[in-house]
Amino acid sequence: MPFDTRSLPADSPSSRGDRARPRAVAVWLLGMAAMIWVMIALGGATRLTGSGLSIMEWAPIMGALPPMSEAEWNRLYDLYRTIPQYELINAGFGLEGFKRIFWLEWLHRLWGRLLGFAYLVPFLILWWRGAIPRGLMPRLALLFVLGGAQGAIGWFMVASGFEADRTTVSPYRLVVHLSMAFLLFGVIVWTALGLLRPVPERVAPAQGKVRRQVLAAFWLAVLTMLAGGFVAGIRAGFTYNTFPLMDGNLIPQGYLGEGSLLHNLTANIAAVQFNHRMLATLTALAMIGATLAAFRRLPRGFARGAVFAMAGAVALQYVLGVATLLLVVPPALGTLHQAVAVGVLAAGLCAWHALREPAGAAPSR
Repeated sequence: MPFDTRSLPADSPSSRGDRARPRAVAVWLLGMAAMIWVMIALGGATRLTGSGLSIMEWAPIMGALPPMSEAEWNRLYDLYRTIPQYELINAGFGLEGFKRIFWLEWLHRLWGRLLGFAYLVPFLILWWRGAIPRGLMPRLALLFVLGGAQGAIGWFMVASGFEADRTTVSPYRLVVHLSMAFLLFGVIVWTALGLLRPVPERVAPAQGKVRRQVLAAFWLAVLTMLAGGFVAGIRAGFTYNTFPLMDGNLIPQGYLGEGSLLHNLTANIAAVQFNHRMLATLTALAMIGATLAAFRRLPRGFARGAVFAMAGAVALQYVLGVATLLLVVPPALGTLHQAVAVGVLAAGLCAWHALREPAGAAPSR
């Protein structure tokens, strides 16, 4: 992910005589990151409300239009009634109940389509005007391809929920889908930061030490997010709704369940929830250390502020996680918890970017 925009010919004229405009490109990319942030929150809401399986067709073009007639509503409802989620959870909730879950999933998919247009149209305009630094073109093209692949991954995930005896999607496919969303968001934010702040600055003699502590907290946060994907995928948050103990134990009984290690760590409710708690706590502790180091070693400025912002995001996310657990995962709070995870990622990227080493400088200690 590290990316040094000094390798980009930001001031070189294009074939149309215009000059590259890194700031305009950065503003566009940050707008895209904000849209992805909303998309991730919508994804959390569809999962928590059981809406994600309500649309059983993948129609990238025609699916942009909602049902326009009662006959079409009934056709889609009849399709939904063929899957286990309806039979085991929503049997008899009627067409009106179906419409309630349909609209949220439809909005989620519509937002994904809007993301594609919001990326492609400004990209073509900026390219036509020569505003995009040439060295950035391969990365932007790859991001567009990965964004399209994310749509296919999303359908691959949803389709797993139509299988016999399933009422939710595969947790493994859900984690892949969520990980791709985080990756796209992270690369876009990092690229925008590189355009806005292309030259790394030496902010303090002990910059390297603070950066290492920030990176430790950052990667622990990423692992916590991925572990949270498995918590969501197997609905582990609806069990062991006490904190800090789990059924009166620090390490729950049944932590080492039967089966392979991989299956235990991804499908055993006790292990999955404990691991998420443990990683979240380690992230919080690492962030405390990074914050103290930044307070002691960094001068006032963007880098110090970014570390403090990351600390605030981690603290908020920890509190939200505990509250979501104790209240047995209300959809609104669970959605907010997933959305704030993206805030942790954004703040961590800002802190990492601000503390990166200037090119050619001796490593700071």
